Amino acid sequence: MRVSLKHSTVQRGLLFKKTFYQVACTVLFSHEEIQILRQRNLLKTKLIDRRPATAKVDDRDEKFELLINDLTNGKTDRFLLANPSSAKLYEETLLDALQQLKLWINDNAELADDLVVEF
Repeated sequence: MRVSLKHSTVQRGLLFKKTFYQVACTVLFSHEEIQILRQRNLLKTKLIDRRPATAKVDDRDEKFELLINDLTNGKTDRFLLANPSSAKLYEETLLDALQQLKLWINDNAELADDLVVEF
């Protein structure tokens, strides 16, 4: 798995321009990792809960969840935040989740060996 993160600024709004800080994440999975995710039906698994700076108060939280499927096939996920500090904290959270995902994929690669324990 190869992760690419890019920080940038984005301006939104017609009359009143507002600056947001964008974190773009691209994950390139190996062929083997994609096969494990498909065979074990893990593509619809949620990685993190998040809420962008542009979200309205009555928007549903499920709308902003980051799923594994959102990152497959070289798709780039772009997420807007209110300030640079939030963007850095989001990056840390995202990297932690992706590290856990890598470990989880490795755990799902094979069945566990038989085990006999005597107490």
